[in-house]
Amino acid sequence: MSMRHTMKARRALTAVAITTGLVLAVAGCGGGDDGKSNSDTTSSPTGQGKADDEKPTERESEAPVEDTVLAEVKGGDDITLTITAAVRDEGGFVTVEGKVRNGSGSRWSAPGWQGSERELAGNSGSMAGSSLVDRTGKKKYLVLRDTDGRCLCTQFSGGFRSGDEKTWYAQFPAPPVGTTKVDFQIAEMPPATIEISDGE
Repeated sequence: MSMRHTMKARRALTAVAITTGLVLAVAGCGGGDDGKSNSDTTSSPTGQGKADDEKPTERESEAPVEDTVLAEVKGGDDITLTITAAVRDEGGFVTVEGKVRNGSGSRWSAPGWQGSERELAGNSGSMAGSSLVDRTGKKKYLVLRDTDGRCLCTQFSGGFRSGDEKTWYAQFPAPPVGTTKVDFQIAEMPPATIEISDGE
């Protein structure tokens, strides 16, 4: 009888030990997950805080630089012509750049902007009819063109829808080095006085 009691007691102890081991193992695994979760939760906001602190600095450094406006004029049909650069190059020409905006409520195709010269008629809606006027030297500089009459300038393919704004350029023979101020003219737009800068 004592032998049978002893065997029962050993079996009971073994069962208790195994159950306790399993419970501890499960609790240990669960505790590890909780610790990891708590660690992630604790470190995550701090990490986000640092990222948020750095982002404004990055945004400030990446802010786009606004174009310099040398001149801006408005013409009929609420068309705005802006000139942002006029640079004298070593090759003996001046490159003028800017933007045109159609503020009218309808489509606009730059009528008359290609100029009245027969040679430039094939340029359609473009900056071909633009010119630079040196009032001091009393000389007018027409846009440069190739042997086929194509201007060295922007052509506005497809015209402008209402609200459209497009960039443009036009190249001219350079006035004498001493001449820094000229009037830019095109079609019916008012003349825009601009200052020529030297290229690097």
